[in-house]
Amino acid sequence: MEPATPPNLAEAVHSNRPPPHILPPPFTNSDPQPILLTQGAEALIFRTHFLTTDRPCILKYRPSKPYRHPTLDARLTRHRILSEARTLVRCRREGVNVPAVLSLNWEGCTIEGNERRSGGWMMMEWIEGDTVKRVLNEWLKVKSRDGAGHDRTKEDDVQLIDLMVRVGKAVGRMHEIGVVHGDLTTSNLMLRSPDPPPVAKDVNGDLSSARPSLEGIIVLIDFGLATQSIQDEDKAVDLYVLERAFGSTHPTAESLFQEVLKAYGTSYRGANVVLKRLEEVRMRGRKRSMLG
Repeated sequence: MEPATPPNLAEAVHSNRPPPHILPPPFTNSDPQPILLTQGAEALIFRTHFLTTDRPCILKYRPSKPYRHPTLDARLTRHRILSEARTLVRCRREGVNVPAVLSLNWEGCTIEGNERRSGGWMMMEWIEGDTVKRVLNEWLKVKSRDGAGHDRTKEDDVQLIDLMVRVGKAVGRMHEIGVVHGDLTTSNLMLRSPDPPPVAKDVNGDLSSARPSLEGIIVLIDFGLATQSIQDEDKAVDLYVLERAFGSTHPTAESLFQEVLKAYGTSYRGANVVLKRLEEVRMRGRKRSMLG
């Protein structure tokens, strides 16, 4: 993806509609330019570098919202950036695999002649690998193409179950230290590539049609909605969100989610209580579905 040249920041603030991609100093003159990876409702995610060009990192930029009062906007930006950073630092300290926080600025910069600020940003460690969502979908797609009409082999199940176990243990460790993610999906679970990454080949030794490797460490990302809680209810809702996302994103592998819950149940003391509460959360979810 070609990096977009950031528009003039002052013009952006005074315009009626926000321009697509605005970056504050010191990123306006970065060389090479940051590359936009994705855009959400609250933040833009770029790939850039930290200190030296051979050290890639993630830039999460929360632009100023022109529809909010400047004072309220500044307070919300400060709160959300600091909250996410503190959660990531705590997770790292407690042994949860998450990106390291490299730098942040919750104040942004003041636009000359205007009281509105440019927004805040946070730089995080670049995780080499891909999301569990993409890896699992690609793996299942290749398997379906190679073995159309055939069930998964025992070896296939071993690899898939091992991945599910790693997911369950990673989520369990996060909950054990009292952190609730708030947006658990397979898009927010990354599979860090081993070093060096394994070379996968199909049965004929062909690299082009090989299934992606399921090896690697599970890394949790995007803690923008995370909270610190020891309540079993909050943890159960976290699991319920992941379960629903798993079923809708990977319908052909939905039965494998039970392996996630099994691994979660053995990951820390008190996990089984959360699983019992998950049953209650499911019941409430079914009632809402029935009532519309």
